Amino acid sequence: MKKTRVFLIVTLIAMILTMTLAIGFGAGTPGSEDDPIVTKSYVDQVVEALKEEMKKIQPETQAPSSTGWQVVQVPAKTTVIGETGTEMILRSGYASAVDNGKNGISDLTSGQDLRMGKNITLNHLLLIPGSDGRGIKTDGMCFVMINGGYTLVTDEAQ
Repeated sequence: MKKTRVFLIVTLIAMILTMTLAIGFGAGTPGSEDDPIVTKSYVDQVVEALKEEMKKIQPETQAPSSTGWQVVQVPAKTTVIGETGTEMILRSGYASAVDNGKNGISDLTSGQDLRMGKNITLNHLLLIPGSDGRGIKTDGMCFVMINGGYTLVTDEAQ
């Protein structure tokens, strides 16, 4: 019984030692192909290049307004994409609804669901139900009152 217990303890210690060494050697040595070392200046250079690329492809984004409603001059052929709960009122100009392919935007004044291409009536309160690409597209320069988060996307960026 005593020999069996000693044998189990020695075997267990040998297994733990073997696994520890295997894990240690498997990690690779610092600076090798398995574990390369890069300089801070290289990382900074790559990060700056990625930031520049993101600026090129990212549309102009506005954070939700903590001050409430704001009047936004929207250029022609621009889509105003709203975030969940964003409210919009078209004050001047012509615009049409942009839906997500399944559901439209809510016209709270008339009680309608406005689908893709439906003309927006001036001074109607619109609600964007979800952050899924819904909003309004301007035909010409418009003034829109917006309460909430939104993104302006020009035709060139689409």
